[in-house]
Amino acid sequence: MQNNRILSLLGLCMKAGRVKSGGFQTEEAVKSGKAMLVLIAADASDNTKDKFKNMCSFYRVKCFEYGSKEELGSAIGREERSTVAVCDPGFSKSLEGLISEGIKER
Repeated sequence: MQNNRILSLLGLCMKAGRVKSGGFQTEEAVKSGKAMLVLIAADASDNTKDKFKNMCSFYRVKCFEYGSKEELGSAIGREERSTVAVCDPGFSKSLEGLISEGIKER
């Protein structure tokens, strides 16, 4: 249930035009200071995970490992995506809350 709410909210964020997806766009959003939250697919490569976790730590952007590449891509109406950057403070706060609740439940 929690999973569906997170992916649905990510879809709404995409419709609002506040999502950057894929490695290049996510990196650009983080480095330019536009990204508020980054989601990395759990099945992304170790290199990708390390790269984005380090980058987010350096630029002080919240970063979570969440879902699969297929789930992230499907949620935003695209093909598989390893990384997704949320560029809206309201959406990022809501997503962070939902993800944190899901982590506590596990």
